[in-house]
Amino acid sequence: MGTTDVNRRDVIKRATALGLAVTPALAALTSCATGGGGASEKAAGGKKTADNPLGVNKDAPLEVVIFNGGYGDQYARDAHQIYEASYGTVTHDKTQKIRTLLQPRIIKGEPPDVINNSGAEQMDIASLIAEGQVEPLDALLDAPTLDDPDRKVRDILVPGTITKGQFGGEEMYQLNYSFTVYGTWYSQTALDRLEVEYPKTWDQMLAVCAKAKREGIAGWTYAGKHPYYLAFTLYPFIAKIGGADVLRNIDNLQPNAWKHDAVRAAFDAYHELYAKGYILKGTPGIDHTQSQTQWNKGKALFIPNGSWVENEARKTTPPNFQMKVAPPTGLDSSDAMPFETLWAEASEPFMVPAQAKNIPGGLEWLRVMLGKESTSNFTQLVSALTCVRGAAEGLDLRSGLSSASAALEAAGENVVGPRLPDWYLDLHKNKIGGTIAALMAGDVQPAEAVTRCQKFADETARDDSVKKYER
Repeated sequence: MGTTDVNRRDVIKRATALGLAVTPALAALTSCATGGGGASEKAAGGKKTADNPLGVNKDAPLEVVIFNGGYGDQYARDAHQIYEASYGTVTHDKTQKIRTLLQPRIIKGEPPDVINNSGAEQMDIASLIAEGQVEPLDALLDAPTLDDPDRKVRDILVPGTITKGQFGGEEMYQLNYSFTVYGTWYSQTALDRLEVEYPKTWDQMLAVCAKAKREGIAGWTYAGKHPYYLAFTLYPFIAKIGGADVLRNIDNLQPNAWKHDAVRAAFDAYHELYAKGYILKGTPGIDHTQSQTQWNKGKALFIPNGSWVENEARKTTPPNFQMKVAPPTGLDSSDAMPFETLWAEASEPFMVPAQAKNIPGGLEWLRVMLGKESTSNFTQLVSALTCVRGAAEGLDLRSGLSSASAALEAAGENVVGPRLPDWYLDLHKNKIGGTIAALMAGDVQPAEAVTRCQKFADETARDDSVKKYER
């Protein structure tokens, strides 16, 4: 495309779409953007061949920014070596401040070539797509795999991966690289010491928590500073009680979706954990790593989390911990879906910005990541599955990942995948998440929590500036 001029009006428009206030600092940033000639010039493309199906300029550098969270960044550094064997040098950066570091660069038209858009500072990709800031990944899907030239990338992905990366159309904008199993994580050793089994009904859950409390152990802890972690068990719990259509209606911003009896029953159950004193003291004020550390220390039995936790908490996990995950505990025999129902999906999102200098290189780097060497390396390094079918076969899995794989197999077709977190990030993380935080801290009662969630959903539905999606 060549150099793209970025004027002050365009930059402010982008900032508004991305949810940034036009502050004096942003005004200075826009002045810099206009004074410097705007976005950087794109690298010239290379010739497409059987060995270079995406047409990468073999001399062009590549810039990759990785979220330095539960998976760390070594897996990406290892992929760089594979990429650099055929193409240009990779510049690597890691951060937990994805939005702080990269949103200003996107506004200026100077983004890196690949972004691992994850973590508490995850950028709102739906808004980025609406603003034309994200490159479609369909060229990657139609490219041959790194290991078999007769198979396309799209043909090796776990079902649901492509759909998860689509936002209201046929084009895929986001590659969710890991395949995450969400649920209630626990130590088998801790349950054995209490002489209890993992509870399958809520009455059983309360009985286990009561027994733990008598031994000076809390039933639950969670990432109080990031209360959307509670959704990892709460959303599938709602589906388990009332059926998958309850979550579908919530995703679709249907009127009164949050007022379904299943939502109220789930809120009542979770609030009971607070009311009976089964939540670790201080939990509302701690983050994900602090809650995981307390859990590893045996201060609490259960924690809602995703399958990255085994790697993220590795340094504080005792050798005899026997980390495991189970589906969310059900309510009772009236549940619409079986106990095995859980939330599992392709996750850990990657994107290639539309204004990146080296788009073909960014797509090729993702193709490298989907190759057998990279997928095996990722699973062994961070104890997590990938979105490539069969990639973990024959590997020696650690306790938590082995448990997650078994739970996923047992779930069969009873797997739910809420889209609210992708489609309406602010609604999910801040508004619904904040309401759940207030519920679990005892600041609001379940009825008020239901009312607040519905109010926030209705406001989003009425907001013409927010693109709407439906499944």
